[in-house]
Amino acid sequence: MTDRPRFYLTTAIAYANNKPGLHTLYEVIGADVIARWHRMKGDDTRFLTGTDEHSINIAQSALDEGRTAKAFVDEKGGYFKRAEDALAISPDRFIRTTDPDHVASAQEMVRRAYANGDIYLGAYEGWYCPNEGFLNATDVHETARGTICPNHPEVPLQWLKEKNWFFRLSAYQERLERHFAERPDFVQPGYRRNEMLGFVRGGLQDFSISREKTPGGWGIPFPIAENGESALREDGSWDPESGVIYVWFDALINYITGAGFPADPDAFAKWWPADLHVIGKDIARFHTIFWPAMLWSAGLEAPRKVWIHGWLLAAGGERMSKSRGNFLDPDDFVAAFGSDGARYVTLREVPFDRDAEVSWDSFVRRYNADLANDFGNLVNRTVSMAGRYLGGERPAPATDGGPSVLGAAWGATLPTFIERLEACELHDALAALWEFVGAANRFVDAEQPWVLAKAAKAGDLEAAVRLRGTLGDLVEACRLLGLAVAPVMPHTAPRVLAQLGFAYAYGADGTAGPVILDALRWGARADEPGTLAAPEPLFPRLEVESAVG
Repeated sequence: MTDRPRFYLTTAIAYANNKPGLHTLYEVIGADVIARWHRMKGDDTRFLTGTDEHSINIAQSALDEGRTAKAFVDEKGGYFKRAEDALAISPDRFIRTTDPDHVASAQEMVRRAYANGDIYLGAYEGWYCPNEGFLNATDVHETARGTICPNHPEVPLQWLKEKNWFFRLSAYQERLERHFAERPDFVQPGYRRNEMLGFVRGGLQDFSISREKTPGGWGIPFPIAENGESALREDGSWDPESGVIYVWFDALINYITGAGFPADPDAFAKWWPADLHVIGKDIARFHTIFWPAMLWSAGLEAPRKVWIHGWLLAAGGERMSKSRGNFLDPDDFVAAFGSDGARYVTLREVPFDRDAEVSWDSFVRRYNADLANDFGNLVNRTVSMAGRYLGGERPAPATDGGPSVLGAAWGATLPTFIERLEACELHDALAALWEFVGAANRFVDAEQPWVLAKAAKAGDLEAAVRLRGTLGDLVEACRLLGLAVAPVMPHTAPRVLAQLGFAYAYGADGTAGPVILDALRWGARADEPGTLAAPEPLFPRLEVESAVG
């Protein structure tokens, strides 16, 4: 259908300089859940993720290894793609900043900003972080071992003095303040919005958008020469004296490249502005202040919403990183928990709106408590009891003139789940679902189907009716839970539905099925006869020692 609501969301693109850790992939897992939810709602959804490949440290690392930067990022980018595949991440495009259409897009943004009078030639002198970029004096910390970037303390800073092109960010001070005031939901959570607004009100400085020299000339050629004319030479090459586009200016532009800018104006008109950018707190200024100004300079709209998540912290509250060796390997994680278990425990254990200290043990405990004990056990005993006591025929939920205990509980759970999920509070959305899992398990203990079955077998007709209704309510609870968790656990959902005798109508990425809001109505498929399958354990219990080994 062409009249479906559209939803375009993106993640930050990751530096293709090493294998990813779980902390790097955390936001991609969350964004994938949001994308799947919108696909299952029937929205025309586009989800973009990828890799940022033009940083100085990438070029230097490649040079140190004696190979080209392109060969280096091809290898490292492949690690990210494979890790995302293992976690069932389903982007509509995995973008790389070395992609030809992105090179054209970045150069067009420079041309537009220059034509608008927002780019001028100057000189930069100060600290440069290969991972973060140019730093103001207030952005660095003085320590016993020297000056460091607080976000990348292990990366040596460089003191640079060179000719640069600058973007006139200061010209957008008032417009940014007005934008924050008129759109209170532009940056979320609210406390992050206040941080960014405070930074804007503190006064904005113009920032460099070019590098004069990079190892091997790595980067997108800056398209404007010092005299203001095109840096493209007659032979089709770019004038090396013009330098390259600064990595952060280049990287941010991937979001519009992925929407079709500038080559496909019809696609761009459809997908831009983005509905949601999902990013980490360390790059909030770039996305909420620099990026809107860049877009306005080019005559384009700002994104509609930026969601800023926190970090996964190791023991003692230390930030996870490859260099510190305190990270969790996603390959090990998926091997232990399975892709669905890995997705669930990460999003349930780590709030999507703030930092959280985590450990392998805490993830194992969460997996065992929520998945093996609560959800897995609920589905297993529901299917086992219904199959054993009713001969495999699937019972319908009870219809005795009013909502059942479980039906009423679901009626209270569903709005909260949807509201929290669509507010990007994924941990709270899952918490609401698991309260219902708990209610369903308590319902089993209160109704005691095994007692009812014994009485029914002895000829108690009332017990037989109650048994059928009780098991019907439990089957319905499992059906609804199986569907509701599908964006988080896409492989588990069809397994749950299959055990209940229902066809799973959605594609591998959540497309092509019925509108999930209709399917999540209590009793939505009550009139369909069916047969239960044999029970199959969903989540084998883990021991901490075996999980680590």
